[in-house]
Amino acid sequence: MTTGVWLIGARGSVAVTSMVGATALRAGLAEPLGCVTELPELASEAVPGLGDLVFGGHDISDITLEKKVEDLVAAGVLPARPAAAVADKLAALERELRPVPSAATQLETARLIAEDIDDFRRRRGLVRVVVVNVSSTEPAVVPHPAHGVLADLEDALSSPGAILPPSSLYAYAALVAGCSYVDFTPSTGTRLPALRELASSAGLPYAGHDGKTGETLVKSVLAPMFAMRNLRVRTWAGTNLLGGGDGANLADPAANAAKAGSKQRVLAETLGYQPQGSSHIEYVDDIGDFKTAWDLITFSGFLGTRMRMEFSWHGCDSALAAPLVLDLARLTAAAHAAGRSGPLTELAFFFKDPIGEVPHDLPGQWAALVAFVRGLDGAA
Repeated sequence: MTTGVWLIGARGSVAVTSMVGATALRAGLAEPLGCVTELPELASEAVPGLGDLVFGGHDISDITLEKKVEDLVAAGVLPARPAAAVADKLAALERELRPVPSAATQLETARLIAEDIDDFRRRRGLVRVVVVNVSSTEPAVVPHPAHGVLADLEDALSSPGAILPPSSLYAYAALVAGCSYVDFTPSTGTRLPALRELASSAGLPYAGHDGKTGETLVKSVLAPMFAMRNLRVRTWAGTNLLGGGDGANLADPAANAAKAGSKQRVLAETLGYQPQGSSHIEYVDDIGDFKTAWDLITFSGFLGTRMRMEFSWHGCDSALAAPLVLDLARLTAAAHAAGRSGPLTELAFFFKDPIGEVPHDLPGQWAALVAFVRGLDGAA
Protein backbone atom coordinates (compact mmCIF):
# COMPACT_ATOMS: atom_id res chain seq x y z
CA MET A 1 0.00 0.00 0.00
CA THR A 2 2.88 2.36 -0.80
CA THR A 3 1.54 5.90 -0.74
CA GLY A 4 3.09 9.15 -1.92
CA VAL A 5 2.85 12.33 0.12
CA TRP A 6 3.53 15.39 -2.03
CA LEU A 7 4.15 18.40 0.20
CA ILE A 8 3.57 21.97 -0.94
CA GLY A 9 6.13 23.95 1.01
CA ALA A 10 8.37 20.89 1.26
CA ARG A 11 11.42 22.72 2.62
CA GLY A 12 9.50 24.46 5.39
CA SER A 13 9.57 23.57 9.07
CA VAL A 14 6.32 21.57 9.16
CA ALA A 15 7.15 19.56 6.04
CA VAL A 16 10.72 18.78 7.08
CA THR A 17 9.63 17.83 10.60
CA SER A 18 7.01 15.53 9.04
CA MET A 19 9.52 13.83 6.74
CA VAL A 20 12.28 13.46 9.32
CA GLY A 21 9.75 12.38 11.94
CA ALA A 22 8.26 9.67 9.73
CA THR A 23 11.75 8.41 8.89
CA ALA A 24 12.69 8.30 12.58
CA LEU A 25 9.45 6.55 13.57
CA ARG A 26 9.75 3.82 10.96
CA ALA A 27 13.29 3.18 12.22
CA GLY A 28 11.98 2.81 15.77
CA LEU A 29 13.93 5.83 17.03
CA ALA A 30 11.01 7.49 18.84
CA GLU A 31 7.46 6.91 20.01
CA PRO A 32 4.65 8.04 17.68
CA LEU A 33 3.44 10.67 20.15
CA GLY A 34 0.99 13.12 18.57
CA CYS A 35 0.02 10.67 15.81
CA VAL A 36 -3.71 10.14 16.24
CA THR A 37 -3.72 7.22 13.79
CA GLU A 38 -1.44 5.30 16.18
CA LEU A 39 -4.13 5.20 18.88
CA PRO A 40 -5.85 1.80 19.34
CA GLU A 41 -9.25 3.27 18.43
CA LEU A 42 -7.96 4.15 14.95
CA ALA A 43 -5.88 1.05 14.28
CA SER A 44 -6.86 -0.20 10.83
CA GLU A 45 -5.40 -2.34 8.09
CA ALA A 46 -7.09 -0.01 5.60
CA VAL A 47 -4.84 2.89 6.65
CA PRO A 48 -1.30 2.94 5.17
CA GLY A 49 1.44 2.48 7.74
CA LEU A 50 4.11 5.07 8.42
CA GLY A 51 6.57 2.79 6.66
CA ASP A 52 4.40 2.91 3.53
CA LEU A 53 4.80 6.67 3.04
CA VAL A 54 7.12 8.09 0.37
CA PHE A 55 7.74 11.85 0.30
CA GLY A 56 8.25 14.45 -2.39
CA GLY A 57 7.21 18.03 -2.94
CA HIS A 58 7.58 21.56 -4.27
CA ASP A 59 8.98 24.69 -2.64
CA ILE A 60 10.02 28.17 -3.73
CA SER A 61 12.96 27.96 -1.27
CA ASP A 62 16.24 26.31 -2.22
CA ILE A 63 17.51 25.67 1.32
CA THR A 64 18.93 22.15 1.52
CA LEU A 65 17.27 19.61 3.80
CA GLU A 66 20.59 19.14 5.60
CA LYS A 67 20.73 22.85 6.46
CA LYS A 68 17.04 22.97 7.39
CA VAL A 69 17.43 20.00 9.73
CA GLU A 70 20.47 21.66 11.32
CA ASP A 71 18.41 24.81 11.89
CA LEU A 72 15.50 22.85 13.39
CA VAL A 73 17.82 20.96 15.75
CA ALA A 74 19.47 24.21 16.84
CA ALA A 75 16.03 25.72 17.47
CA GLY A 76 14.96 22.79 19.64
CA VAL A 77 12.27 21.65 17.20
CA LEU A 78 13.91 18.34 16.26
CA PRO A 79 15.69 16.25 18.92
CA ALA A 80 19.36 15.87 18.01
CA ARG A 81 19.64 12.07 18.30
CA PRO A 82 16.83 11.05 15.91
CA ALA A 83 17.86 13.79 13.48
CA ALA A 84 21.45 12.56 13.44
CA ALA A 85 20.31 8.94 13.09
CA VAL A 86 18.37 9.67 9.88
CA ALA A 87 20.94 12.06 8.36
CA ASP A 88 21.92 9.45 5.77
CA LYS A 89 18.32 9.42 4.48
CA LEU A 90 18.24 13.15 3.67
CA ALA A 91 19.91 12.79 0.27
CA ALA A 92 17.16 10.43 -0.92
CA LEU A 93 14.49 12.84 0.33
CA GLU A 94 16.29 15.76 -1.31
CA ARG A 95 16.15 14.07 -4.71
CA GLU A 96 12.34 14.07 -4.59
CA LEU A 97 11.95 17.82 -4.04
CA ARG A 98 11.35 20.18 -6.97
CA PRO A 99 11.30 23.95 -7.50
CA VAL A 100 7.85 25.39 -8.11
CA PRO A 101 7.22 25.40 -11.89
CA SER A 102 6.45 28.62 -13.72
CA ALA A 103 4.87 29.22 -17.11
CA ALA A 104 3.13 31.91 -19.14
CA THR A 105 -0.34 30.92 -17.91
CA GLN A 106 -1.70 29.28 -14.79
CA LEU A 107 -3.12 26.45 -16.89
CA GLU A 108 0.37 25.63 -18.16
CA THR A 109 1.84 26.01 -14.66
CA ALA A 110 -0.77 23.57 -13.31
CA ARG A 111 0.13 21.11 -16.08
CA LEU A 112 3.82 21.28 -15.07
CA ILE A 113 2.92 20.78 -11.40
CA ALA A 114 0.78 17.77 -12.31
CA GLU A 115 3.62 16.35 -14.43
CA ASP A 116 6.04 16.56 -11.50
CA ILE A 117 3.57 14.73 -9.25
CA ASP A 118 2.83 12.10 -11.90
CA ASP A 119 6.55 11.57 -12.53
CA PHE A 120 7.02 11.02 -8.78
CA ARG A 121 4.18 8.49 -8.75
CA ARG A 122 5.46 6.53 -11.76
CA ARG A 123 9.13 6.48 -10.75
CA ARG A 124 8.38 5.33 -7.22
CA GLY A 125 5.69 2.85 -8.25
CA LEU A 126 3.13 4.44 -5.95
CA VAL A 127 -0.43 3.24 -5.63
CA ARG A 128 -1.67 6.80 -5.04
CA VAL A 129 -0.43 10.24 -4.00
CA VAL A 130 -1.92 12.66 -1.47
CA VAL A 131 -1.03 16.33 -2.03
CA VAL A 132 -0.78 18.24 1.28
CA ASN A 133 -0.50 22.02 1.46
CA VAL A 134 1.75 23.10 4.35
CA SER A 135 2.93 26.34 2.73
CA SER A 136 2.49 29.89 4.02
CA THR A 137 -0.98 31.28 4.73
CA GLU A 138 -2.46 33.31 1.88
CA PRO A 139 -4.67 36.39 2.09
CA ALA A 140 -8.38 35.76 1.53
CA VAL A 141 -9.14 35.09 -2.13
CA VAL A 142 -10.37 37.88 -4.39
CA PRO A 143 -13.59 36.57 -6.02
CA HIS A 144 -13.47 35.99 -9.78
CA PRO A 145 -16.37 35.10 -12.09
CA ALA A 146 -14.48 32.02 -13.31
CA HIS A 147 -14.36 30.48 -9.83
CA GLY A 148 -17.94 29.25 -10.12
CA VAL A 149 -17.86 26.80 -13.03
CA LEU A 150 -15.06 24.42 -14.08
CA ALA A 151 -15.32 25.12 -17.81
CA ASP A 152 -15.13 28.87 -17.19
CA LEU A 153 -12.18 28.40 -14.85
CA GLU A 154 -10.16 26.35 -17.33
CA ASP A 155 -10.88 28.88 -20.06
CA ALA A 156 -9.72 31.73 -17.81
CA LEU A 157 -6.61 29.84 -16.69
CA SER A 158 -5.45 29.60 -20.31
CA SER A 159 -5.02 33.39 -20.41
CA PRO A 160 -2.19 35.35 -18.74
CA GLY A 161 -2.83 36.57 -15.23
CA ALA A 162 -3.53 35.10 -11.79
CA ILE A 163 -7.04 33.64 -11.66
CA LEU A 164 -6.40 31.27 -8.76
CA PRO A 165 -4.39 31.80 -5.56
CA PRO A 166 -1.45 29.38 -5.23
CA SER A 167 -3.28 26.96 -2.89
CA SER A 168 -6.17 26.62 -5.34
CA LEU A 169 -3.84 26.28 -8.31
CA TYR A 170 -2.16 23.39 -6.50
CA ALA A 171 -5.55 21.90 -5.68
CA TYR A 172 -6.49 22.11 -9.36
CA ALA A 173 -3.19 20.49 -10.42
CA ALA A 174 -3.52 17.74 -7.81
CA LEU A 175 -7.04 16.86 -8.91
CA VAL A 176 -6.04 16.91 -12.58
CA ALA A 177 -3.20 14.51 -11.69
CA GLY A 178 -5.70 12.15 -10.04
CA CYS A 179 -4.56 12.92 -6.49
CA SER A 180 -6.49 13.69 -3.33
CA TYR A 181 -5.77 17.04 -1.69
CA VAL A 182 -5.44 18.21 1.93
CA ASP A 183 -5.12 21.87 2.93
CA PHE A 184 -3.46 22.15 6.34
CA THR A 185 -3.51 25.96 6.02
CA PRO A 186 -6.39 28.47 6.17
CA SER A 187 -5.80 29.28 2.49
CA THR A 188 -8.55 28.89 -0.12
CA GLY A 189 -7.52 25.52 -1.57
CA THR A 190 -10.56 23.58 -2.77
CA ARG A 191 -13.10 26.06 -1.37
CA LEU A 192 -14.20 27.20 -4.82
CA PRO A 193 -17.26 25.79 -6.63
CA ALA A 194 -15.28 25.05 -9.80
CA LEU A 195 -12.77 22.93 -7.85
CA ARG A 196 -15.52 21.09 -6.01
CA GLU A 197 -16.96 20.31 -9.44
CA LEU A 198 -13.58 19.01 -10.61
CA ALA A 199 -13.17 16.79 -7.53
CA SER A 200 -16.66 15.39 -8.01
CA SER A 201 -16.15 14.63 -11.70
CA ALA A 202 -12.76 13.03 -10.99
CA GLY A 203 -14.09 11.00 -8.02
CA LEU A 204 -11.42 12.35 -5.66
CA PRO A 205 -11.56 13.17 -1.93
CA TYR A 206 -10.24 16.33 -0.31
CA ALA A 207 -9.96 17.72 3.23
CA GLY A 208 -9.15 20.92 5.15
CA HIS A 209 -8.73 23.64 6.37
CA ASP A 210 -6.22 25.01 8.89
CA GLY A 211 -4.78 22.40 11.21
CA LYS A 212 -5.99 22.65 14.81
CA THR A 213 -2.78 22.49 16.84
CA GLY A 214 -2.68 25.06 19.64
CA GLU A 215 -4.89 27.78 21.09
CA THR A 216 -7.90 26.78 18.99
CA LEU A 217 -7.56 23.17 20.14
CA VAL A 218 -7.87 24.41 23.73
CA LYS A 219 -10.85 26.60 22.75
CA SER A 220 -12.60 23.59 21.21
CA VAL A 221 -12.37 21.82 24.58
CA LEU A 222 -13.24 24.74 26.87
CA ALA A 223 -16.04 26.37 24.87
CA PRO A 224 -18.36 23.31 25.13
CA MET A 225 -17.82 23.33 28.90
CA PHE A 226 -19.21 26.85 29.17
CA ALA A 227 -22.10 26.02 26.83
CA MET A 228 -23.08 22.80 28.63
CA ARG A 229 -22.93 24.45 32.05
CA ASN A 230 -25.09 27.38 30.77
CA LEU A 231 -22.42 29.93 31.67
CA ARG A 232 -22.54 33.12 29.62
CA VAL A 233 -19.18 33.98 28.08
CA ARG A 234 -18.93 37.75 27.85
CA THR A 235 -15.39 38.10 26.55
CA TRP A 236 -12.87 35.74 24.97
CA ALA A 237 -9.75 37.54 23.84
CA GLY A 238 -6.42 36.01 22.93
CA THR A 239 -2.92 37.07 21.95
CA ASN A 240 -0.78 34.69 19.93
CA LEU A 241 2.98 35.21 19.61
CA LEU A 242 4.61 33.35 16.75
CA GLY A 243 8.16 33.19 15.43
CA GLY A 244 9.60 31.28 12.49
CA GLY A 245 8.44 31.39 8.90
CA ASP A 246 4.75 31.15 9.76
CA GLY A 247 5.01 34.09 12.13
CA ALA A 248 6.92 36.16 9.58
CA ASN A 249 4.29 35.42 6.94
CA LEU A 250 1.49 36.41 9.33
CA ALA A 251 3.12 39.81 9.81
CA ASP A 252 1.35 40.58 6.52
CA PRO A 253 -2.04 42.07 7.53
CA ALA A 254 -3.99 40.23 4.81
CA ALA A 255 -2.59 36.80 5.74
CA ASN A 256 -3.02 37.65 9.43
CA ALA A 257 -6.71 38.45 8.90
CA ALA A 258 -7.31 35.15 7.10
CA LYS A 259 -5.70 33.20 9.96
CA ALA A 260 -7.48 35.11 12.73
CA GLY A 261 -10.86 34.56 11.07
CA SER A 262 -10.27 30.82 10.97
CA LYS A 263 -9.34 30.81 14.68
CA GLN A 264 -12.54 32.61 15.74
CA ARG A 265 -15.07 30.30 14.05
CA VAL A 266 -15.06 27.74 16.88
CA LEU A 267 -16.47 30.14 19.49
CA ALA A 268 -19.54 31.38 17.63
CA GLU A 269 -20.48 27.89 16.47
CA THR A 270 -19.96 26.22 19.87
CA LEU A 271 -21.48 28.91 22.09
CA GLY A 272 -24.24 29.95 19.69
CA TYR A 273 -23.13 33.58 19.88
CA GLN A 274 -19.94 35.58 19.42
CA PRO A 275 -18.51 36.99 22.67
CA GLN A 276 -16.57 40.22 22.69
CA GLY A 277 -12.89 39.95 21.85
CA SER A 278 -10.72 38.62 19.08
CA SER A 279 -7.56 36.62 18.43
CA HIS A 280 -4.55 38.87 17.92
CA ILE A 281 -1.51 37.38 16.18
CA GLU A 282 1.91 39.00 16.53
CA TYR A 283 5.24 38.02 15.00
CA VAL A 284 8.09 37.69 17.53
CA ASP A 285 11.24 36.58 15.74
CA ASP A 286 13.12 35.61 18.91
CA ILE A 287 10.84 32.67 19.82
CA GLY A 288 11.52 30.91 16.52
CA ASP A 289 9.30 27.95 15.68
CA PHE A 290 7.57 28.05 19.04
CA LYS A 291 4.34 29.84 19.86
CA THR A 292 2.73 31.26 22.97
CA ALA A 293 -0.95 32.12 23.44
CA TRP A 294 -2.57 33.96 26.34
CA ASP A 295 -6.35 33.92 26.57
CA LEU A 296 -8.67 35.87 28.87
CA ILE A 297 -12.24 34.62 29.34
CA THR A 298 -14.80 36.54 31.35
CA PHE A 299 -18.15 34.88 32.05
CA SER A 300 -21.31 35.18 34.12
CA GLY A 301 -22.76 32.47 36.32
CA PHE A 302 -25.68 32.06 38.73
CA LEU A 303 -27.47 35.35 39.50
CA GLY A 304 -25.11 37.11 37.12
CA THR A 305 -22.01 36.60 39.26
CA ARG A 306 -18.99 37.69 37.21
CA MET A 307 -16.01 35.38 36.96
CA ARG A 308 -12.92 34.96 34.80
CA MET A 309 -10.50 32.36 33.53
CA GLU A 310 -7.07 32.74 31.96
CA PHE A 311 -4.83 30.19 30.29
CA SER A 312 -1.46 30.08 28.57
CA TRP A 313 -0.39 27.70 25.84
CA HIS A 314 3.26 27.20 24.93
CA GLY A 315 3.94 24.84 22.06
CA CYS A 316 6.23 24.00 19.17
CA ASP A 317 4.25 24.60 16.02
CA SER A 318 6.03 22.11 13.79
CA ALA A 319 6.09 19.36 16.41
CA LEU A 320 2.34 19.81 16.92
CA ALA A 321 1.53 19.96 13.20
CA ALA A 322 3.81 17.28 11.74
CA PRO A 323 2.10 14.20 13.24
CA LEU A 324 -1.29 15.53 12.08
CA VAL A 325 0.09 15.95 8.54
CA LEU A 326 1.08 12.27 8.63
CA ASP A 327 -2.33 11.31 10.03
CA LEU A 328 -4.18 13.24 7.34
CA ALA A 329 -2.08 11.83 4.52
CA ARG A 330 -2.71 8.27 5.74
CA LEU A 331 -6.46 8.75 6.30
CA THR A 332 -7.03 10.57 3.01
CA ALA A 333 -5.13 7.88 1.11
CA ALA A 334 -7.31 5.24 2.76
CA ALA A 335 -10.46 7.17 1.86
CA HIS A 336 -9.29 7.40 -1.76
CA ALA A 337 -8.61 3.65 -1.83
CA ALA A 338 -12.12 3.02 -0.45
CA GLY A 339 -13.69 4.99 -3.29
CA ARG A 340 -14.61 8.09 -1.31
CA SER A 341 -14.90 11.37 -3.19
CA GLY A 342 -15.73 14.96 -2.30
CA PRO A 343 -15.16 16.60 1.09
CA LEU A 344 -14.03 14.32 3.90
CA THR A 345 -16.11 15.94 6.63
CA GLU A 346 -15.20 13.14 9.05
CA LEU A 347 -11.70 14.62 9.26
CA ALA A 348 -13.06 17.82 10.85
CA PHE A 349 -11.42 16.70 14.11
CA PHE A 350 -8.09 17.94 12.72
CA PHE A 351 -9.14 21.42 11.55
CA LYS A 352 -10.03 24.87 12.88
CA ASP A 353 -12.23 25.64 9.88
CA PRO A 354 -13.37 22.26 8.54
CA ILE A 355 -15.02 21.99 5.15
CA GLY A 356 -18.69 21.15 5.06
CA GLU A 357 -21.41 21.78 7.62
CA VAL A 358 -19.57 20.27 10.57
CA PRO A 359 -20.28 21.55 14.10
CA HIS A 360 -17.38 22.40 16.38
CA ASP A 361 -18.00 19.56 18.79
CA LEU A 362 -14.70 17.87 19.58
CA PRO A 363 -16.19 14.67 21.12
CA GLY A 364 -18.64 14.45 18.22
CA GLN A 365 -15.83 15.00 15.71
CA TRP A 366 -13.80 12.27 17.42
CA ALA A 367 -16.74 9.85 17.26
CA ALA A 368 -17.20 10.64 13.56
CA LEU A 369 -13.50 10.00 12.94
CA VAL A 370 -13.59 6.62 14.69
CA ALA A 371 -16.72 5.64 12.74
CA PHE A 372 -15.01 6.78 9.52
CA VAL A 373 -12.03 4.48 10.12
CA ARG A 374 -14.31 1.59 11.05
CA GLY A 375 -16.11 2.18 7.77
CA LEU A 376 -12.83 2.01 5.89
CA ASP A 377 -12.23 -1.40 7.43
CA GLY A 378 -15.63 -2.51 6.13
CA ALA A 379 -14.84 -1.18 2.65
CA ALA A 380 -11.44 -2.88 2.46
